[in-house]
Amino acid sequence: MRTALVTGGSRGIGRAIALRLAADGVRVGVHYGSDDSAAARTIREIEARGGQAFALKADLAGPLDGLWAAFDEAADGLDILVNNAGIGRHQPIADVTAEWFDRLFAVNAKAPFFLVQQAIPRLRDGGRIINIGSGVTRIAFPEDTAYSMTKGALNTLTLAMAKELGPRAITVNTVAPGIIETEMNGWLADPDAARAAAAYSVFDAVGQPAEVADVVAFVASGDARWVTGQTLDATGGSQL
Repeated sequence: MRTALVTGGSRGIGRAIALRLAADGVRVGVHYGSDDSAAARTIREIEARGGQAFALKADLAGPLDGLWAAFDEAADGLDILVNNAGIGRHQPIADVTAEWFDRLFAVNAKAPFFLVQQAIPRLRDGGRIINIGSGVTRIAFPEDTAYSMTKGALNTLTLAMAKELGPRAITVNTVAPGIIETEMNGWLADPDAARAAAAYSVFDAVGQPAEVADVVAFVASGDARWVTGQTLDATGGSQL
């Protein structure tokens, strides 16, 4: 059985990814930052559907030693790393403080970098690294420039690691969602905002977490063995 580590796996897109990978027969390490009940619910749902999962609690802005110690206790190797956890908020450049900028990069860019670094010796040949990026690296988004910069960093990480790990048949890709209906996007509860968000997509709809999870499941599968170093646009054709 393959083993995955999904950061931010207790809610939103990460939860959908954890559920989908588990449905595909992968044992999933569900990382979360602080919400014990959300993590427990996700694991219960995976197990109720016949899957296997275990919880990993850690603040990604801090040292990762505790996360890996818990992972190594629960698993004897790694096949799939999904760097999904991220933070952000709509904030024009004039309002961004140095403290918030540093935390954004600590969680959204620094943590994925060191997770990849420390995952490499644990990854079995033929493994997968999947970074969850964003459509804001293709579509100008001045409403949150700092956040957009962190996601651009993930695209660069993907390219470099795909070349480095290719000899081991480990693929590295980015999946870039558009506007997705999650807790993080609570502003979509406003009907006018939701209609405006839907208009970005050629499907005139707001994306759902499961739609991103389906793309991740493909990249994580053996069918995607010849796909690496790519950013897969999962924005529903936003702003084409």
